[in-house]
Amino acid sequence: MPGTAHGGPTLAVIAREAGVSVPTVSKVVNGREDVAPHTRRRVSEVLERRGYMRRPVVRAPRDRVGGPIDVVIHGLGASWATTILSGVEDAAYRVGLDIVVSAARTGTGHTGRGWLDRVADRGTAGVLLVLVEPTPSQREWLRHHRIPYVVLDPVSVPPPGVPSVGATNWAGGVSATEHLLRAGHRRIAVVSGPEDRLCGQARLAGYRSAMAAAGLPVLPELIAVGDFTLESGRRRAGDLLDLPEPPTAVFACTDQMALGVCDAARERGLTVPEDLSVVGFDDLPEARWARPALTTVRQPLNEMASAAIGLLVRLMRGETAEADRIELSTCLVKRASTSAPSLGFPAPRRGTPTG
Repeated sequence: MPGTAHGGPTLAVIAREAGVSVPTVSKVVNGREDVAPHTRRRVSEVLERRGYMRRPVVRAPRDRVGGPIDVVIHGLGASWATTILSGVEDAAYRVGLDIVVSAARTGTGHTGRGWLDRVADRGTAGVLLVLVEPTPSQREWLRHHRIPYVVLDPVSVPPPGVPSVGATNWAGGVSATEHLLRAGHRRIAVVSGPEDRLCGQARLAGYRSAMAAAGLPVLPELIAVGDFTLESGRRRAGDLLDLPEPPTAVFACTDQMALGVCDAARERGLTVPEDLSVVGFDDLPEARWARPALTTVRQPLNEMASAAIGLLVRLMRGETAEADRIELSTCLVKRASTSAPSLGFPAPRRGTPTG
């Protein structure tokens, strides 16, 4: 029988007053995402007015941590995700937490259930969102059900009160660009990330700041926008290298895009770093395996995962976060993909590149 454990109004009463079906009220109560925003708002208002008691969450005693926790990650195929999950698993094991991992699917073509539906089904004790931005209704549902959550590498600037863990992306962009400037490069291009991604825009801002501090103009033709993938790095670098006056160095805002830049250079008969210096961002395993090994900005992914789990554990114990935002330092890792610029940019030794 639908209702509450405290003798409050039943779902049927709520449904009648809100002018919706009982299943619709049940979806709102359980955090299901397949409810229109205006309907969710109307049902929520009736629930609040009627004093409907949502299901309680059993809290773990302060001397131990409950579980399991849900780790919701945007995409599981890239090595970035693998590295993050390895750090999460390590940190969770140290505090005795079980984890359940699921991918957050996005896009109009996806009709499956959302991550919050799965959280509601499992009765999880905490949620770690990796590159997943909770909507206002999702945050409200988690708050009502007293399920703590932490956002790791937020997509955009989180609103006040949303705990998050990230890296010093702006400082990393500065250090990558300054490294190329110290090597003697002046015509430095950047392959940035999508405009709606906080980390990519912060890295681009770091590039702009370093160029300005060196007294150099930021030329629009030397700024290319990628989507963090190898293929976008290859294509956008191709555009840059085909300019009448191409760059002598490229800062790519992810390692994957940097490897794509190297591919584009090879397709044009150019050699890295003799003809083109390349710097990436992340320090993924493939940055070390590449030939030449990739100079990159190390993002402390394992440490970020550990910090996020530590913060989530404190919240699960009922403690208060000292700050909404934790940022861990990035650092430049010098390898073999950068050098001083050559005296003259050589003409391509092959025909028009394919792709």
